[in-house]
Amino acid sequence: MVVRKGIEVSGVVQGVGFRPHVYRLATERRLAGQIRNTPAGVDIEIQGESDVVEDFIARLSSEAPPLSRITDLHLRDLPSNGDVRFVIVESARGAAVQTLISPDVAVCDDCRRELLDPRDRRYRYPFINCTNCGPRFTIVRDIPYDRAYTSMARFTMCPDCQAEYDNPLDRRFHAQPNACWRCGPQLQLWDASGNPISSDDDDPIAEAAARLQAGEVVAVKGLGGFHLAVDATNSRAVDFLRERKGRVDKPFAVMVPDLATAEQLCEVDASARALLQQVQRPIVLLPRKPESLPEAVAPRNLDLGLFLPYTPLHHLLFAAGGFRALVMTSGNRSEEPIAIDNEEAVRCLRGIADSLLVHDRDILLRCDDSVVRSAGGAPRQMRRSRGYIPMPVFLNEALPPVLAVGGELKNTICLTKGRHAFLSQHIGDLENLGSYNFFEEAVEHLQRILEIEPRVIAYDLHPNYFSTRWALARDGVEKVGVQHHHAHVASCMAENGLDGKAKVIGFALDGTGYGTDGHIWGGEVLLADYVGFERAAHLAYVPMPGGEAAIREPWRMALSYLTHCGLKLEDLPSMARVEAKKAELVLRMLEKKVNCPLTSSCGRLFDAVAALLGVRETVNYEAQAAIELEMLARDSTDECPYCFALVEENEGVNEGWIIETQPLWQEMLADLKHKVPASAISRRFHLGLVAVLAEIASRLRQRTGVDRICLSGGSFNNLQLFERLQARLIEDAFQVFSHREVPAGDGGLSLGQAVVAARRC
Repeated sequence: MVVRKGIEVSGVVQGVGFRPHVYRLATERRLAGQIRNTPAGVDIEIQGESDVVEDFIARLSSEAPPLSRITDLHLRDLPSNGDVRFVIVESARGAAVQTLISPDVAVCDDCRRELLDPRDRRYRYPFINCTNCGPRFTIVRDIPYDRAYTSMARFTMCPDCQAEYDNPLDRRFHAQPNACWRCGPQLQLWDASGNPISSDDDDPIAEAAARLQAGEVVAVKGLGGFHLAVDATNSRAVDFLRERKGRVDKPFAVMVPDLATAEQLCEVDASARALLQQVQRPIVLLPRKPESLPEAVAPRNLDLGLFLPYTPLHHLLFAAGGFRALVMTSGNRSEEPIAIDNEEAVRCLRGIADSLLVHDRDILLRCDDSVVRSAGGAPRQMRRSRGYIPMPVFLNEALPPVLAVGGELKNTICLTKGRHAFLSQHIGDLENLGSYNFFEEAVEHLQRILEIEPRVIAYDLHPNYFSTRWALARDGVEKVGVQHHHAHVASCMAENGLDGKAKVIGFALDGTGYGTDGHIWGGEVLLADYVGFERAAHLAYVPMPGGEAAIREPWRMALSYLTHCGLKLEDLPSMARVEAKKAELVLRMLEKKVNCPLTSSCGRLFDAVAALLGVRETVNYEAQAAIELEMLARDSTDECPYCFALVEENEGVNEGWIIETQPLWQEMLADLKHKVPASAISRRFHLGLVAVLAEIASRLRQRTGVDRICLSGGSFNNLQLFERLQARLIEDAFQVFSHREVPAGDGGLSLGQAVVAARRC
């Protein structure tokens, strides 16, 4: 019996070879009908014998292209007609956009083979791509994802490329960035002032490679912006880059040509090997091997951030220069957004880059490299950006359209649409005009390509955050403030598909978050659902002498904690390095309670321990002291935890505990006097913190019956803390949920804000 079915397919089904996949399935089975792109995804009409049509529908999903992702598939019966062949028809426009755009992905193996094949017409063409690879999100202006709505619109395809584009059986059928040497984007090498540089062989890649070999800094235009590149084996070149960029200690990301080189430089297990080779090509944090690269690449750091080439240009650059490793750091000045436009790069990178390897395919949206690591037996996002954006987090229920604007540091925004939560790419710290502009660009672009008009804006309670002030200035929309640490816990709940009908125990540990009492929170244990929370426990409040100065100078927090606990410093070499006048001034501030806001921050506790051990008295980037303290603990096998005290707290109708640190400091000072190695002290501190948090969880379960725990906040980027606490809680028969798809830190904050606001409005 001949039947005709209509099939509506939603998900990532545009620009990923889905229509040719459908065309091949249909024509192989001699089925008739049509397929077209729509704002909702693709619409298929298929006609033929009923058993053949059923087989077609089954194979539609099971044999889908690797970059596609089907989220919904709806069938409808249609009357048969006289169709005798299957065709691809023009895209439909006009309805509300529901389709998902594919992220930018690494060049595929097929294209890479053609890139390096002298017989191929795209031999060494730096912009080779097909439906299985290449730029997507960063070149999209609008939906449907057709060439006319991308930055490739200005490049008219030559007859050969057009023939590929029009052939449903070709790998480049409707590959929107399709191009070649004759008709596509081209490279140029510019000097620091933006003037073209000519070379004897007119090969900008070879000339750029020669300059890198000579120790120069070259800005290289990629998929989501510029990189600043130097030869990673050249200490002097790395030092030049640090000095010019104003990046004192923060590690540089390193690109290596292949997996074999990665294994020479770092410890690479099966999990890391899989992460490095993902089509997203993230930066992967890995334990570095001794003397693998100059110390200047990642000073005082036991890890390296490695990633593999993901554009044809990267592969050609490595081939031209024979490099073992290249520093590939974001093309910006520290704390500014990554440059994406050629002229912008000349202007912003003046004094940093000696030359610029540019091209004429516009990048429409900034998108930094993503950063991941393996922790607790699973990959964890540290920075979710290129390769993962704009794939949504899939929610367990549909939500109204909400815009959540995130926090001040590591900012992202989030838009909800039905059961999808779309996080933006990493925007960064909102500390300057460039970052503010990037924030507004991201909001506008995401709203446009998703066609979402939010009814609610969610924001952080901190009154001085730029994102908060921006949200409160919007008219004609409901606004919902969400407490920082509640948002962290809700983010973890949403990512893990928890329904929120029952509360969870939320450990929200980080550096800074505005509390409901006006103090600075950060060492919080909450009983929470999506609508609200109770503060069940927290680190004891201590003063932050000098406010934000205490973040930059951890020794201030060491003085604060010891003064708070009634302890005195005696013959501690670490504190002897602090200028006496400065220390005396801070002690007077503490005594008189001048400019000393109170904090329960876990981050500040880590800072104090690091300062006391002489690990770090001052920092040059966020969480530097905590990172170096955690790495110190890796060198010890000590299993004796320090003690914390739990003090009952009655706060209104809520009962909970204050985590007091006096026993910790007494034991630590005793160990310092007895010359116990700093590595053992660091390990005992981590073990002690894990023990007291596990004790709080057990007490809360006894009191409330809640056995689901969510771990969130930037402190859980600490491997010693996260892996040990997770293992301990699982051993104690808790259900433990943590972050994988979105960052545990403030990069995931907007997701939590969105789901909380959606349920309150």
